[in-house]
Amino acid sequence: MYLMKTLFNSISPSAWLLMIFLSVIFILFPQIDIYFTNLFYTEGEGFFYLHSLPEFFLYKSVRYVLIVGYVLILFIWLYNRFTKKNIFDFTGKKLLYVLLVLILGSGLIVNALLKEHWGRARPSQTTNFGGDLHFTPAFVLSDQKGNSFSSGHTSGAFALLAFVMLAKRRKAFWMTLVILYGSAVSMARIVAGGHFLSDVFVSFFIMYITSKMLYYLMFERKF
Repeated sequence: MYLMKTLFNSISPSAWLLMIFLSVIFILFPQIDIYFTNLFYTEGEGFFYLHSLPEFFLYKSVRYVLIVGYVLILFIWLYNRFTKKNIFDFTGKKLLYVLLVLILGSGLIVNALLKEHWGRARPSQTTNFGGDLHFTPAFVLSDQKGNSFSSGHTSGAFALLAFVMLAKRRKAFWMTLVILYGSAVSMARIVAGGHFLSDVFVSFFIMYITSKMLYYLMFERKF
């Protein structure tokens, strides 16, 4: 009950409506995933953007963006702590927040729970796109031991939403930048046959909910 109350207090009604609407669409019309993926696939030739420079760069970028970002904020926190400075007003509580968004949202929910146990075959593994496994809709458990649902790279890219939540200036600019980057990473995974459209949408919403919910609990909730 407490968890549900926190969820509804931290997420706007419009965001809930959008999440519910898209979920219903993917449930009622699962063929949307196949249609969208097919835009980047040629029979006999495969996924024609696979191993292209943009796809390769975006695929590899997530790890390094996260490493640089989290090492940087760790150094800022250490500097503030030992010099008694206040660069960016970055406290230990804020450091804990950005770490929890990544660990709980991307690490635990997306990668450890969903990807490892949902079983959905990746597009390139299905018979629709040259593989030998069958397609299953987004919200249907599968026994095929695939790792398509949901997208780990998308969740990693959108872990940057935590930094946006903490921004005090130009928040709209930083939000736009993160949305564009996360969307580009998501498209890179789709065009390479690594994930379906629904996979990346689910990962985005998981990271959005995680970042908003933790921010509410740690910085806004009145005890």
